[in-house]
Amino acid sequence: MNQNLYSLLAAHFPKDSAAPCMILPDGRVWTYGDVERASGRVANLIAALGLKPGDRVAAQVEKTPEALVLYLAAIRAGMVFLPLNPAYQRHELEYFLGDAKPGLFVCRPQARTLAAELAARTGVPHVLELDDDGRGSLIEAAAAHADAFATVARGSADLAAILYTSGTTGRSKGAMLSHGNLAHNARTLHAYWHFQPGDVLLHMLPTFHVHGLFVACHTTLLNGSAMFFEPRFDAARAMRLLPEATVFMGVPTYYVRLLLDPAFGRETCRNIRLFVSGSAPLLKETFDAFKARTGHTILERYGMTEGGMFTSNPYEGERRGGTVGFPLPGTELRIVGAGDTALKAGSIGSIQVRGDNVFLGYWGMPEKTREEFTADGFFKTGDMGRQDADGYVVISGRSKDLVITGGLNVYPKEIEELIDAMPGVAESAVIGLPHPDFGEAVSAVVVRQNNAAGAALTEASIIAAVKGELANFKVPKWVYLVDQLPRNAMGKVQKNVLREQYSRRS
Repeated sequence: MNQNLYSLLAAHFPKDSAAPCMILPDGRVWTYGDVERASGRVANLIAALGLKPGDRVAAQVEKTPEALVLYLAAIRAGMVFLPLNPAYQRHELEYFLGDAKPGLFVCRPQARTLAAELAARTGVPHVLELDDDGRGSLIEAAAAHADAFATVARGSADLAAILYTSGTTGRSKGAMLSHGNLAHNARTLHAYWHFQPGDVLLHMLPTFHVHGLFVACHTTLLNGSAMFFEPRFDAARAMRLLPEATVFMGVPTYYVRLLLDPAFGRETCRNIRLFVSGSAPLLKETFDAFKARTGHTILERYGMTEGGMFTSNPYEGERRGGTVGFPLPGTELRIVGAGDTALKAGSIGSIQVRGDNVFLGYWGMPEKTREEFTADGFFKTGDMGRQDADGYVVISGRSKDLVITGGLNVYPKEIEELIDAMPGVAESAVIGLPHPDFGEAVSAVVVRQNNAAGAALTEASIIAAVKGELANFKVPKWVYLVDQLPRNAMGKVQKNVLREQYSRRS
């Protein structure tokens, strides 16, 4: 049996190939037949370029139907898909391309010059373009190829995707996800969240990470359903489309913004059967306010790049605010203390998980992979939490200094290294501070050197310098200039003290 993820998804496409798959903002509809034929053409193109199963296909493009087709074509052809945030800049791209060494890099036309330069430097043989309207040399070249394509046979352990998740050491890690990992998570969520005939998803998430590409798209395709395929979240647009949808998935920021509109309420949500929130903690205040306004209880779940979804509040039964529910079927979760010793219910410790959805390891980092797994095969998530007496999991914090802003992960070390290299900077500490819209705002506390360069530093100059180097979501929203950073007896910077001190000012 072919265990290629595309084979699983395609087996559940509607028998009527004219059934809608993606409904676009301008009213155009991509049918399931369109998706099948377009992915066949692109898969044939990829093979014609000389790429072999297991080769990587990197894409830094905006969310379009053609971008989703590129992903499906890549896995269909047995390739390994590497989605990249369109906000990434030169510094980040050069590392990703050099590390993953893709056979094909698909970029936006406005980034072609940079892409060609980096491709030449890192040994990427092919660069094609896909613009924000779904046109470009990728689509033009694919048009010459046949619609039919025999999906390449893959095993469950064969690699399907690499998603980069930055490390606290500053070096990004490529999480390797297999066809089996993705299939297991898709089947589990489809069943657990009771997907049913007639469901329509309002899809406003980006498609360069797990939530939008895997959770939202896989469950919908596995259901053979239609989705309103929107380029981004827009509260006014969501208000118009929610009455025509049955499922909505978002990050907490989306729910906060919907609640800002006094017209948003029960009537808007009359046909919705499921609201899902993830990618960042949902504040209890938002959870309660949403329920009071709409009558709907948001279903919060927990997962990460290294394994998709690990836990979920129940579809039927109590969805408990402030928790992320129970371990999903097929996922083992434990809370441990020192020496990986299991803790009793209610005790806060490190969260570890094991299951068929958990990733294979980090690309090209066998030692790091070994470090992140226990001897009995549990993955160390780096998150802290507890499991209450009823089995609900509560996330209490992160052992790693991760900042989650608007549902996107930011690792302080990467930003600190850039700031520390600036003239006049003695040292810096990057932290997340509470933000009403983004959940957390990236913030930098900077110690100036006692010289002219240090005296010339300002919040604006530091922000401007970072903005030219990194994606905008990583740029500090606030910068505080101080004489020294608080340290403990071992000399370690006390970021908890900084968070407490500056959260009052944010």
